[in-house]
Amino acid sequence: MDVSRRTGRRTGTAGSVLGLVAMGGVLAWAPPAAADPAESAAPELKSFYQQNVSWKPCDGEGGGDQSGEDEGGGVECARITVPMDYANPKGEKIRVAISRRTATDEENRRGILLTNPGGPGAPGLGGPAFLSDQKVAEVYDIIGFDPRGVGDSTNLNCSAPDPAEYELPSRPTDAQLHDFTEAARRTEAGCDRTAGSLRPHITTANTARDMDVIRGVLGEDKANYLGYSYGTYLGAVYGSLFPEKLDRSVLDSSVHPDRIWRDDWTAMAPATTENVERFAEWAAENDDRLGLGADAKAVRALIEELAQRAGEEPIDGLTQTDFDLFIGDLARWQGEWDLLADTLTRLRDGTPESEDEGGEEPDTEAQADAEDAAEAIALVAAKSRERLMNGTYSAILCEADWPADLDVYYRDMRDFRENHPYGFGVAAAAPNACTFRSYTPPEKPVELKRDGYPTGVVVQGEYDPQTPYEGGPAMAKRLRDSLIIVEDDGNHGYYGGRDYGCVTERIDDYLIDGILPGSAVTCPGVPRVDLDAGTADEDRPLAEQAQEMLDEREERLPVG
Repeated sequence: MDVSRRTGRRTGTAGSVLGLVAMGGVLAWAPPAAADPAESAAPELKSFYQQNVSWKPCDGEGGGDQSGEDEGGGVECARITVPMDYANPKGEKIRVAISRRTATDEENRRGILLTNPGGPGAPGLGGPAFLSDQKVAEVYDIIGFDPRGVGDSTNLNCSAPDPAEYELPSRPTDAQLHDFTEAARRTEAGCDRTAGSLRPHITTANTARDMDVIRGVLGEDKANYLGYSYGTYLGAVYGSLFPEKLDRSVLDSSVHPDRIWRDDWTAMAPATTENVERFAEWAAENDDRLGLGADAKAVRALIEELAQRAGEEPIDGLTQTDFDLFIGDLARWQGEWDLLADTLTRLRDGTPESEDEGGEEPDTEAQADAEDAAEAIALVAAKSRERLMNGTYSAILCEADWPADLDVYYRDMRDFRENHPYGFGVAAAAPNACTFRSYTPPEKPVELKRDGYPTGVVVQGEYDPQTPYEGGPAMAKRLRDSLIIVEDDGNHGYYGGRDYGCVTERIDDYLIDGILPGSAVTCPGVPRVDLDAGTADEDRPLAEQAQEMLDEREERLPVG
C-alpha cells in the first residue's frame, strides 16, 4: 500500500527532466524531488493546501447515505478547511466535505477525477458511489464534495416564506403577478436576515478555489474533472482560474456561457414547449393507436382543453399547476410518452361530475381512471417541486446581476403564460430573490476561457430543457472543446447513465486513454416508445407506473 495514501496525501509525479548528481566524479541518475502541490499557491494560502486529511467511512449524515456499499463500496469521507473569503484568508474559515473512492487498478492509476452533480448547490458526496461501477473508477480516485453552503459542508441557511402563503399558479392572472414579486422580496429579506456573512462568498469562483484546495491537500499536481449541469460552468470556471492545474475535463449537459444567470433560467420554458410539440407530433403520427388527435395541433388543443378543465373543475384535487408541471416533465422523456398519452386519455374520458349532461349515471370506471391519472400527475408534480431551491442555489444565481425593472419580468411572465406554461413556465420568468439582492457581490463572474489546459469534451442533449441545446455548442466553441450531441433526446446528464452507452464509451476513451471524440459527433438518445412492443402496463394503475418511473430515474441519473 502507498504510505502517502494512508496519510491522505500523495507524492506528486516527477517532471520530465532527469535529475543528475555527481557521485565520486561519476554522473549518476537520482529521482527528482516530488512536486509540492502547494508550490503555486499564494503564500497566505499554503497552510490550506498543506493540511492533512483524516479519512473515515462515510456515515451518510447531511448528504445522505454515501457509503456506496451497494454500488461498489470503499467510499471514504473527510472534511477540510478553506477560507470563507479568499481575499482575506486570515479571516473566517469554513469546512468543505469531501469523499473518495480510490482507483482499483493502482498500477495504471492516473490521478484524481473531481466530480460535481450540478444544482447549483447539489450535494456531491455521492459522486464516487455513482461512478463506482464505471471504467474510470479503475484508474482514477473518484472525488466528490459537497460545495460550500450545502450538505456536510458549512451550510448557508436562508429563511423563506411558507409557499402556502402564496398562490403561485402556472397561469396567473395579471392581478396574481404581484404575488410572485412579493414572494421574491420576502425570500430575499429572509435570506438577508439569517444568512450571516457567508452568503456573498457563496460563488462559483470560490467553489472552484475550494476545488483547487482539494487537489492540493490530496497531493495532486493536476486534477481531472467531470461536471454535470451547473457543474459544467463550475468546471469551466476552474479551468479559467487554474489552467495549469487542470488536465482532462468533461462538461456534461452544459449551461450557455453567455446566459449567466437569468437568461439561462428563462431559456428553459421555450425548450420545455419544444418537447411538448415533439410529443404532440409523435402522438399525431400514432393517432390510430392513441386517438389523441389527427395532427399535432389537435393534440396540443386537447392538452390545453384538459389544462382548462383542471383549472375550472379539479379532478380529485388535481390543479392546473400540477397538470402543467406534469406535462412539462413527461414531454421530455420520449421513452415514457406512452405513460403521458395514457394519462391524457384517462383524463379526457373521465367524468368528474356526479351525472353527465344526459342525466345518465356516470361511467364509474372512467371516473376511477381519471382519478388514477390525477394521482399520477400529483406524484410527478410533487417531485418536480423538490428541485433544489436552497440558499446556495439562490446565492449562486445572485453572483450575476438581474434586471431591476419589474416591467421586464411582467412582460416575460405574460408571454410565458400564453406560450410556455408547462413545467416551471411562468415561474422561470418571474422576479427572483436576486431581483432584490441586498448585497454587492465581491467580484464579477469569471470570464471563461481555455488557455493552458488540454482540450476537453462537452456533452449535450438535443432536447434537454434544463440546459437547452444551444449551451453545448456555445460552450464547446468558447473552450474549443470537442462536442458530443445526443440526438432526439430530452435527458439531462448522460455519462454513466445506463441508457447511454455510446456517450460513456467515448468519454471513457477520453478520460482513460486520452482519445478525443470527433469535433462534433453524435450518439443516439433513448428510443421513442414502440407501441408495437407490447402493452404489459395497460392494466396497471398509472400512479403505480409513475412512482416506478420516478424511482428508476433516481437510480439512473447522475444530476443533482
